[in-house]
Amino acid sequence: MAATTRLGPEERAESLARMSTEELDVLVVGGGIVGAGTALDAVARGLKVGLIEARDFASGTSSRSSKLIHGGLRYLEQLDFELVREALTERGLLLQRIAPHLVRPVPFVFPFTHHWERPYIGAGVALYDTLSMTMGTSRGLPHHRHLTRSGALRVFPALRRDALVGAVQYWDAQVDDARYVVTVLRTAAGLGARVASRVQATSFLREGEHVTGARATDLETGEELQIRAKQVVNAAGVWTDDIQEMVGGRGQIHVRASKGIHLVVPRDRIQASSGLILRTEKSVLFVIPWGRHWVIGTTDTSWDLDKAHPAASRSDIDYLLDQVNRVLRVPLTRDDVEGVYAGLRPLLSGESDETSKLSREHTVAHPVPGLVLIAGGKYTTYRVMAKDAVDAVAHGLDGRIPDSVTDRLPLAGADGYAALWNQRRAIARDADLHPSRVAHLLRRYGSMASEVLDLMKEDPELKEPLAGADDYLRAEVVYAARSEGARHLDDVLTRRTRAAIETWDRGIAAAPEAARLMAGPLGWDDAQVEREVEYYRKRIEAERAAQEQDTDQEADAAQHGAPEVVPEDLVT
Repeated sequence: MAATTRLGPEERAESLARMSTEELDVLVVGGGIVGAGTALDAVARGLKVGLIEARDFASGTSSRSSKLIHGGLRYLEQLDFELVREALTERGLLLQRIAPHLVRPVPFVFPFTHHWERPYIGAGVALYDTLSMTMGTSRGLPHHRHLTRSGALRVFPALRRDALVGAVQYWDAQVDDARYVVTVLRTAAGLGARVASRVQATSFLREGEHVTGARATDLETGEELQIRAKQVVNAAGVWTDDIQEMVGGRGQIHVRASKGIHLVVPRDRIQASSGLILRTEKSVLFVIPWGRHWVIGTTDTSWDLDKAHPAASRSDIDYLLDQVNRVLRVPLTRDDVEGVYAGLRPLLSGESDETSKLSREHTVAHPVPGLVLIAGGKYTTYRVMAKDAVDAVAHGLDGRIPDSVTDRLPLAGADGYAALWNQRRAIARDADLHPSRVAHLLRRYGSMASEVLDLMKEDPELKEPLAGADDYLRAEVVYAARSEGARHLDDVLTRRTRAAIETWDRGIAAAPEAARLMAGPLGWDDAQVEREVEYYRKRIEAERAAQEQDTDQEADAAQHGAPEVVPEDLVT
């Protein structure tokens, strides 16, 4: 009962010490949403669990999504009703029970360009709503509604009048994907899971054919570790095939990476009170409300270059601008783009050469005794994927393992959130903060916002906005390092906050102050602070250079100019 939800430096050290000396029931390799969900599912069943991630938590696909919790309206056209129903059931659970502080409703307008589309698309959206109410899960969202052209233009005035003849408005949900992953991991840690980032699995421990754990390297210290476990779960996403090679390339799962890029533009560039979904020749395009911004995405192209740093090219950016400008009264230009991010979808390989036609369903495999592989799927259904992975683990463990309970397990910060939201003005008065600041904290931390407020009581200067990224408070940076597993400046500016995509300079101005705030909790000296800022600046410069290149190959080469940051004692 001594477990804590904190993922600070001391907790990381304790987790590594325990993983090195105690045999685990389950070792999870991969700290994205599926790995995090697997760790939570396993520890909630009473298993002894460890998780390692080679970089920062959610630093791959799980921080670079469209940030939607949705059923996949487009999968209805593919007649994949079961996948849609499963995702919509999960959406209801997340909205109402599991993470009401992190997942919130978002409306979308779906415009029709021809009158015949109204019955066709309208029937699809009606089915979408109907599927969300099956399986005994209340949908928790308004019902769709049909709009005339004038009605649609009142909701989305930025549309050209000749771009539509009418529309339907429906509701889905959205989430800060990276923050959600950290919250799942903190929930798992609170139940006793051992969790550590910047620890890379290098090979498997073996007893004959049986996998009995993993050898790993602590990338922060260079220390070599042996982690023994009765079962290992590979939840490495687009790195699945690489992990499979550690057992001789054996495995029934093969994953292809599909690159999706997103643009972030200021809210005032598009006049609307709703999101927008458009059909394109290749897929669908979303314009998604995101605080004081819009997120526009996405592309869907094959990627076989650097998986750690997928690059957005000029061609990618121009494609998205061209697509959205087909319907906007005032076209967007590259000068309107304040942020760009690229991510890779882990798609199960199939017969199709086009990644947009590969399955989003997931697969679990047991290639050798002691090793479970989980891949495919979509963010919304992470909990189902995790359950299936742990069910497979159970077959390899002696004794009866309880059934999954994560469908009724609220995440850290969910408990008491609704009452705190109602009390936000009183909380603001007590904390001497503007109510909008307290609302911001509650939407990011739920009931754990009290821990951030406590930091401000200890040091009132932490109430001040972060210089260069004033949507965030200084206290949030300190909290990220103390409690949320942030090990480097990039972790804070790119994932714990979104300064890297929400500011015109991509977080460069915020970097020096953020690094100084992190120095205390992480024990950095001045030299390490300078290194962190310099690394971050070079990474942003490399990303910007990539975004001026015309091809994936050129963009990938440009991004290779950014070095990896390491502590001073590992610098040679």
